[in-house]
Amino acid sequence: MSDWDSEKTPEWDDKPVEPRSGRNQPRLPPESGRDWKLIEKLVMSLQSEQRRSRRWGVFFKFLTFAYLFALLVIVWSPFGGGLEATTGKHTAIVEINGPISADELSSADNIVGSLRSAFEQDNAVAVILRINSPGGSPVQSGYVYDEIKRLRDEYPEKKVYAVISDIGASGAYYIAAAADEIYANRASLVGSIGVVAGGFGFTGVMDKLGVERRLYTAGENKAFLDPFSPEQEGEVEFWQSVLENTHKQFIEAVKQGRGDRLANDERLFSGLVWSGEQALELGLVDGLGSASHVARQVVGQEELVDYSRRKGPLRDLVDQLGVSFGQGVASQLVESRLELR
Repeated sequence: MSDWDSEKTPEWDDKPVEPRSGRNQPRLPPESGRDWKLIEKLVMSLQSEQRRSRRWGVFFKFLTFAYLFALLVIVWSPFGGGLEATTGKHTAIVEINGPISADELSSADNIVGSLRSAFEQDNAVAVILRINSPGGSPVQSGYVYDEIKRLRDEYPEKKVYAVISDIGASGAYYIAAAADEIYANRASLVGSIGVVAGGFGFTGVMDKLGVERRLYTAGENKAFLDPFSPEQEGEVEFWQSVLENTHKQFIEAVKQGRGDRLANDERLFSGLVWSGEQALELGLVDGLGSASHVARQVVGQEELVDYSRRKGPLRDLVDQLGVSFGQGVASQLVESRLELR
């Protein structure tokens, strides 16, 4: 220690260190007490910081686990059940919204699953199909039509009512025809009992751009109705026969479901669409009214319980972001789909 240090006057809070008993015991300078206090404070602060870091680490781990768990629930539950808790008698509702297609919410699997749940519920006194759809796949519509017929036979005490809001056309009306009775609004669009299939031909554009089509097939009709090849008269005739056969199936299903309630008007099956009032005159519907009206005045059970399957939050978000837009445009350009319209 320097002479300057040894001659320095101690601070007011420094206490001299008393020598311990024993020989050759070194005397500690006054500054040592402050050093130890600083070291002790530093160690304590480090320990406190470590404890705080551990607590935050546990918190963030728990938060991450909760987030992943919620994400798994969303992913593994793409559809939310629409069944509301109830103990009393009620009228079951099954929604059919939007295009009827295997990859849409209004697919046969979803609609049939909802219908079965509604029919199996003892407290459901009747089932209302609330329809707002322009139609879609004849296959999907046919599946639902057949299932409604089967469920009506299995549960004869429960009636099925189809209620059309904005539109119930084509494949949607195909499904409605299986119900005991059909209702609509005066301004609803009803009918369109026909079949349509469409696409595009790109041969003219390809010629202008100098693009050559190279297509290799095994089977003379494997490239049937290829949009990038010239249209063939034989293929068109064959495809027209398919459309007419499907149309005939549609007509037979409507006649079976509606029976003698249909008016004797050849325009019924021409593909025309009618207002609700016109549809009532033609026998396409049985009355005018909403789902609430039917539940209250026809069924006699005003309480409605929705059994429809719905989109989960994740899929709804993806659809809102428009991820499927490009795919939809591409499929419309290159595919020729068979639809009831």
